[in-house]
Amino acid sequence: MVSTIIFDFGDVFVNLDKAATAKELDNCQISSLSEDILEKNLQYEKGLISSEDFTAAYCSEYNQLSKEQMLNSWNAILVDFPKYRFDFIKKISEEKDFQLILLSNTNEIHIDWIKNNVPFFEDFKNCFDAFYLSHEINFRKPDAEIYEFVLKKHDLKPEECLFIDDTKENTDAAKALGIHTWNIKPTREDVIDLFTTKQELF
Repeated sequence: MVSTIIFDFGDVFVNLDKAATAKELDNCQISSLSEDILEKNLQYEKGLISSEDFTAAYCSEYNQLSKEQMLNSWNAILVDFPKYRFDFIKKISEEKDFQLILLSNTNEIHIDWIKNNVPFFEDFKNCFDAFYLSHEINFRKPDAEIYEFVLKKHDLKPEECLFIDDTKENTDAAKALGIHTWNIKPTREDVIDLFTTKQELF
């Protein structure tokens, strides 16, 4: 039986438009990203370079890109955070039947946008027993190390955990460690239906 639920953030709670950043960059005559910039993306998500260095890398690689355009493009992926999903997790938190953990590949620029645009963010964060963002812990999904970090940190048995993520690569990696998973489909599923969709685990 599941006693710990581990949630992703984007496209589980926050709605994303994953194509939006590429569209915005295309408007700036950037149709594809170089290998160096793709590597910078990974480093930044793991907190290995600062926001200043990350932004500067883009503006150096693409001379036509201003800092403001870069930030607007980078944040274009973030759409909104429906309050009913916050209400859902708040109710679970208050009932105290499960340990709740958030585990997200999230960088500093994105989380700053969330803090500035989601008025209930701090209350949302307080619903969790642990709140792990990749840039703060220097691990990212789907690397096995990030799941092993959470399991060890909280002395968890994989078979007593459920991990919810919209990216199959991430849920496959968790499943390989024996963790129950829900690869949620954002276009037709919603986290608030957790207890009916995965009722066999509770």
